Amino acid sequence: FGYPFVSPWLVCWKPGSSSARFSEFRGLKIQSTRSSAKLRSTSKLARRGSRIVCEAQDTATEVPAVTDSSWQSSVLGSDLPVLVEFWAPWCGPCRMIHPVIDKLAKQYAGKLKCYKVNTDESPSIATQYGIRSIPTVIIFKNGEKKDAVIGAVPESTLTSCIEKFL
Repeated sequence: FGYPFVSPWLVCWKPGSSSARFSEFRGLKIQSTRSSAKLRSTSKLARRGSRIVCEAQDTATEVPAVTDSSWQSSVLGSDLPVLVEFWAPWCGPCRMIHPVIDKLAKQYAGKLKCYKVNTDESPSIATQYGIRSIPTVIIFKNGEKKDAVIGAVPESTLTSCIEKFL
């Protein structure tokens, strides 16, 4: 079986490799938990022990969470401007904007700090800043609220907001 197993609905596999790629789901692949495993079909891979992994997991920027206890030092005491995303796990638009915030955190590293506040876990911060709708992104500079953007907006909207305070 020297040819790659190609299925338009599931996996593309390269002989001799220890992983298979999902052709329809870009960025995902099946990775063998045994490095010496020879892949002949996805069913054998599954029996041998495997996992589905996101290829971008090593390059993703994790925007740190801030809580009531870390708010003062992380946000208000920052020497750089700070972008704070107010969100909740059940919020669909919040999940849509997460990759945009991650990208901006990476793009502005060293010029801007980015944090997220789970409004279910830290409702007092959300109340203090009048958060009535999520996602809401607030820019802070020198410990003061400078601008706010409500809703899942395009990256360009957030970029122009950030640029005003750098």
